[in-house]
Amino acid sequence: MHTIEIVIIAFGLAMDAFTVSLISGTNSNTRGFRPAFRLSFHFGLFQFMMPVIGWYAGIQVVSYIEDFDHWIALILLSYVGIKMIISGLDSAEKFNKNDLSKGKSLVLMSVATSIDALAVGLSLALLKVNIWYPAVIIGVVTGMLSLIGVRIGNRVGVKFGKSMEVIGGVILILIGIKIVFEHLGFIPV
Repeated sequence: MHTIEIVIIAFGLAMDAFTVSLISGTNSNTRGFRPAFRLSFHFGLFQFMMPVIGWYAGIQVVSYIEDFDHWIALILLSYVGIKMIISGLDSAEKFNKNDLSKGKSLVLMSVATSIDALAVGLSLALLKVNIWYPAVIIGVVTGMLSLIGVRIGNRVGVKFGKSMEVIGGVILILIGIKIVFEHLGFIPV
């Protein structure tokens, strides 16, 4: 897997965290450096850890499913992408107005926004990709986009956040399709 593909996957995965950061940034309790750092650090950390966990689970079953692993990757990435699209089309008013950068809210949001990365880690194991480089890229991109999201949210609100999540979902689905086309020989690897 090429670096550009990993970066594209990272951006796709980071859209959940970016959107949540953007929405969190509109909350008056998340203004300033500390709340922005807490959100971006935790989102990046969880986005780093989840693909590693998914990858380790995936390498246990690779030999049993390598003949159809490309279809599994397509299904997993499409599932994640569709979930992101649906979430992107939902109303943003679901978020309450407590400090989302602390305690239970922070942990729950970190887990919720990184579940998709678990499936991607499993997909990468099926493709026999070493996980450490993609996991670091995914974590760093997520952390940076989360920080940017909070800062933008602090300034302009949630006007464009949900559409970015839809775009991220579409990107993941397209990457899944590309993986199948590569495996079938329609696109040279």
